[in-house]
Amino acid sequence: MLEQVRGFKFRLAFCLIATIGLAGHGADTMRAQRTIVEKLVLDETIQPISAGLLDRAIARANSQGASALLIEMNTPGGLVDSMRTMAGAILSSRVPVIIYVAPAGARAGSAGFFLLEAADIAAMAPGTNAGAAHVVFEGGKPDETLSQKIENDAEAFMRSYVAKRNRNTDAAIAAVASSHSYTAEEALNQHLIDVIAVDDAQLLDAIDGRQITRMDGGKQTLHTKNAIVEVVQPTLRENLLGWLVNPNIALLLLVGGALLIYLEFNTPGTIVPGALGTLMVLLGIFALDLLPIRFTAVLLLFAAFALMLLEAKFGGHGVLALVGIVCLIFGTLTLVAAPIPELRIHPWVAIGVSVGFGGITVFLVRLAWRARRLKARLGADALVGSAASAMEALAPQGHVLVEGEIWNAVASEPVPAGARLRVVGHEQYLLRVAPLEQSRPPQTAA
Repeated sequence: MLEQVRGFKFRLAFCLIATIGLAGHGADTMRAQRTIVEKLVLDETIQPISAGLLDRAIARANSQGASALLIEMNTPGGLVDSMRTMAGAILSSRVPVIIYVAPAGARAGSAGFFLLEAADIAAMAPGTNAGAAHVVFEGGKPDETLSQKIENDAEAFMRSYVAKRNRNTDAAIAAVASSHSYTAEEALNQHLIDVIAVDDAQLLDAIDGRQITRMDGGKQTLHTKNAIVEVVQPTLRENLLGWLVNPNIALLLLVGGALLIYLEFNTPGTIVPGALGTLMVLLGIFALDLLPIRFTAVLLLFAAFALMLLEAKFGGHGVLALVGIVCLIFGTLTLVAAPIPELRIHPWVAIGVSVGFGGITVFLVRLAWRARRLKARLGADALVGSAASAMEALAPQGHVLVEGEIWNAVASEPVPAGARLRVVGHEQYLLRVAPLEQSRPPQTAA
């Protein structure tokens, strides 16, 4: 009887374990059968950091076996080189790329419009707009011939993939040639986008079963209904670089680091200000290296420092310092040759930083120059020219009180005790003193 009970318990436990295992395997199978769509939120300017983020998202979508990569985009535009890199990554992606301009109020401006048209599926939310993709020249407008070449190159790049996406080439070129911009409804009517959707779920349901033509001419059917959407989160490195690529932050890091280095030179041995300042300056230079820089602006910055040094050396009654600060303002304002305002240094930041930093620089350099001109004096050297008083009669040698210290001194002529003297020189530790000249009363005629 006991053996039968034990056998029953064993069979019951085995059935429970098998049931749990089958249930878990069934859940994994169901999840594997469900469609996965990777999602990347691109709510920033188009620059090298966003290009790197897109490359990682495409690589992850490929490794995860995702059915598509959904990019929710809201951008004012950005750098042409970064845009070309990102468009190339989208066009060559093995995973279909869906670009969705959202939420309401978002835009795909300038470089963002190129990316929108490069996607396998282009979508917009109601209340969004796209276009205004005319080339804005970095560093000023070039001559007419070069300008025409650059504009023609941008239009040809747009034509190279818009036609293959079965979209309206003329409407797309109008956005590049004449900065035309379209609402979501206008873009759909002009066949610049494929669908308008209020959210991700509606978008994925709307394109489910749609056949797309890849850049190699192959056909592919999308399966996106009820897909599991997995969001690609930026890494700590990408968040840090995205913060650093802001030119205003880069300028503040440069100026703050320079001031800390000034502090280290003023109080040697503190170490912390110098180390922190060096780190900030290096981070600022690294951030600016990611952006297009005008070399004429860099020359203005060097000219500003030169004028401030000349002001400290020659004392130009503030004129040289003022001209140097003006050069500093113009240099910082024009330092970043970005095609959109979001990638340029804000005017008030440039003015505030330039005036503050310029004033501090002139003040500190002037102090340093004066200190350099003063002859270093220690011991008896430092007492030459100081007032002294005779502690006893000097005939001609005795003791005198100078700066609260008692010194041996020799006078050029005998002086009584208590006489007021002045140190005129020294021989090692023996001071040479002379009586202070007494003013004589004016003589009147008898």
